[in-house]
Amino acid sequence: MTVSLPRTAALGVVAALALSACGAAPDDSTTADGKSAATATSAADFGGLDALVKAAKKEGTLNAIALPRDWANYGALIDGFQKKYGIKIEVENPDGSSQDEINAVTTRKGQDRAPDVLDLGSSFALSAAQQGLLAPYKVAAFDDIPEGQKDARGRWYNDYGGYISIGCDAQRVSSCPTTFADLLQPRYKGQVALNGNPTKSGAAFGGVYAAALASGGSFDDIQPGLDFFAKLKKNGNYTPVESTPATVEKGETPISIDWDYLNAGYADEFKSKGVDWKVAVPSDGQFAQFYSQAVNKDAPHPAAARLWQEYLYSAEGQNLWLAGYARPVLMNALDQAGTLDKTAAAKLPQVSGTPEFPSEEQQSKAKTVLAQGWAKAVSG
Repeated sequence: MTVSLPRTAALGVVAALALSACGAAPDDSTTADGKSAATATSAADFGGLDALVKAAKKEGTLNAIALPRDWANYGALIDGFQKKYGIKIEVENPDGSSQDEINAVTTRKGQDRAPDVLDLGSSFALSAAQQGLLAPYKVAAFDDIPEGQKDARGRWYNDYGGYISIGCDAQRVSSCPTTFADLLQPRYKGQVALNGNPTKSGAAFGGVYAAALASGGSFDDIQPGLDFFAKLKKNGNYTPVESTPATVEKGETPISIDWDYLNAGYADEFKSKGVDWKVAVPSDGQFAQFYSQAVNKDAPHPAAARLWQEYLYSAEGQNLWLAGYARPVLMNALDQAGTLDKTAAAKLPQVSGTPEFPSEEQQSKAKTVLAQGWAKAVSG
């Protein structure tokens, strides 16, 4: 997703509303004793995981949106879920943004083609919760998700993430940049791209936040990040072409500011195609975030939506994120339980220190500043 997530990172938020009649669950999502998947706040609340599996299989379909197969190993996750449960996943607009996901929920309320589940950049998860679009649902592993990375009511919770990194085509760029300061050098004219528009994409939003941290800003002050990109634009280094696997392969975005798991994935993916893609986590702008999972309050397939969450937060699902270079939110819990794929963990891009995350209030403020100033920063 370009988050646009090809897809974008994550934290959380406010009140959920009661289901409306037009969003009511179909008969397949109600048990013999009258329990409805549409209002179930956990598998146990619905009668247990077996009951949830049975109801989800009856529904037979899961509507997803903005899930590109080459984003953090989503292809393997989709295939794994379909094989395990025999439930077809329909993915609409795989390269869509977090905002596209929210728009689809609001414009298709009560329709069979509305998204069942959402994968959102953190600031967008916050917005969706504030708008009352998300259903409270706690997966079995909810208690193992670290505090600060989940909504207390279970309307959203972080799943996988990483650090903003600088990807570089070493065959097209003579000396690859490794810091934000490097990106201002004249040698990179017309080569520096973001994965999407930061007012719509979580990845690009993270890129601007990282640039702010590298330029004297803070979680409370993203403006230096806008000023940084205004400088990049003024000196001709910034390109408005949004980076995707296709633009990377074609050489249209030889330097891409993006999540480390996406850039690391490109390095693997393009090696056989002759592209030498280097990845560096900039020391002067170290910014980490996670993407959040959520269930549409009016999901047309409420049982399948909840079962998908259970799958993503199982050891199988979490290790599949890891195989795609993404850092699963349950990484420490899996390590303690002895179920972590340590071979995959050893391949993660190296970083130092403990990641810190902006609060909900800080993200909301940053999003407002971006909405008001981004177009002006890179115009002309």
